[in-house]
Amino acid sequence: MRKYETVFISDPDMSDQAREELLERVKSIIDKEKGILLNVDNWGLKKLSYEIKKKLRGYYVCLTYGATGALVTELERNFRLSDLIMKFMTILITEHVTEESLRQEAEEAKEAEEAAAQQAEESATKEEAEKEKDQGDAEETSDKAEENADDQDDAQEAESEKTSEPAEESKE
Repeated sequence: MRKYETVFISDPDMSDQAREELLERVKSIIDKEKGILLNVDNWGLKKLSYEIKKKLRGYYVCLTYGATGALVTELERNFRLSDLIMKFMTILITEHVTEESLRQEAEEAKEAEEAAAQQAEESATKEEAEKEKDQGDAEETSDKAEENADDQDDAQEAESEKTSEPAEESKE
């Protein structure tokens, strides 16, 4: 078994649903040919170096998998038949890999992905809590500012009363 990496560029005008169906079809080909999918990395919409099929942008996806040469042949055949795939490239990463090591790598990749998702969720929760705290602090600050403004107004009134009293007394 060998370890491969395939990058393909799909039509940028595809709907998200069509893009998901295309990715599922690729995954089913890998499963059908007894390959082991290690990683699917969506690079997203990128500007192309040159125009391909009258398009200046493309949606990039990188697949890392373990398989035989027959799977690569079948995958590339399907890419050629699909109008949705604009370009593709397959690279041999490692020549001799055991199926067991590939499965272990796939499990580690899943665990890392889950940990990253959990960490992202925790950081989003922290950010939300900080925003709520900041909003509470802002409200508290505005309340204190209003109190300070009221106190200053009271102080100004009291001072103006003091200064106006002696003036009245001197008139008498």
